[in-house]
Amino acid sequence: MARKSIVQGVIRGVVWVLFALALLFASLLFLFRYVNPPTSAFIVSYSLAHPRQEVQQQWVSFSEISPWMPLAVVASEDQRFPDHWGIDFAAIRKALAEYHAGEGLRGASTITQQTAKNLFLWNGRSFVRKTLEAGLALAVDGVWPKRRILEVYLNIAEFGPGIYGVEAASRIYFGIPARQLSAAQAARLAAVLPNPEVLSVTEPSAYVRDRVFWIRGQMNQLSGLQYLKDL
Repeated sequence: MARKSIVQGVIRGVVWVLFALALLFASLLFLFRYVNPPTSAFIVSYSLAHPRQEVQQQWVSFSEISPWMPLAVVASEDQRFPDHWGIDFAAIRKALAEYHAGEGLRGASTITQQTAKNLFLWNGRSFVRKTLEAGLALAVDGVWPKRRILEVYLNIAEFGPGIYGVEAASRIYFGIPARQLSAAQAARLAAVLPNPEVLSVTEPSAYVRDRVFWIRGQMNQLSGLQYLKDL
C-alpha cells in the first residue's frame, strides 16, 4: 500500500506540474498577444552560449516593417500562412509522400510553428520538442491574429549570429530601417532564415543567390503585396 501511495503521489505531482506549465504558457500567450515579448528562448540560449557577444535586436511594430518583408518570408517558408490554423497539414502530407517516394525528408514547419519554437522552446529534432511545437502553434494561431504572428516572428527571427529581428538586420546589413526595405532586400533577408548561422546576407553563396531569385519569383506569383493585404 505504501508503494502504491508513493506512485499515486508521483503521478499527481507530475499532473500538477504539467497543469502549471500549461497554465503558464496559456497566460503568456494571452499576454504576448498585446505585450511585446522581452526576449525569446532562442535569444536567451544564444546569450548563454556566447556571453561575450552582444545580442543585437530592436523591436518594431508591424506598421514599421516594409510590406515586402512579411511577403518575402511567407513566399519563402509558408505560402499557405493566411489559410492554415498554425500547422499546414497539406504540406506535411506532401512532405511524407515525397519521403516515401524516395526523396529526402524536408521540413514542413509553418511560420507559426517557428514563432512558437523560437519564443518558447529549444532547437533540435526530438519528437518531444516537435510535439510541443505543434501544440503551441495551434494555440498561438487560436489566440493571436495572423498579423501579430508575423510581427512577433519578424522581431525574434535570427538573421545572423547574434542578430535578431528585422530591424537590427536591416540596419546592420543595409544601413536602413526595416520600413525602407525593398523587395530585393527583403528576399535576401528571407533567404538566410533556414540557417542564419551559416548562410550570409552580405556574402551570399550560390545557394543563397538562387534562393533570393526563387523567392522573388514566388513573391510575384503570390500577386505581390496584395497577397497579405487583408491580414
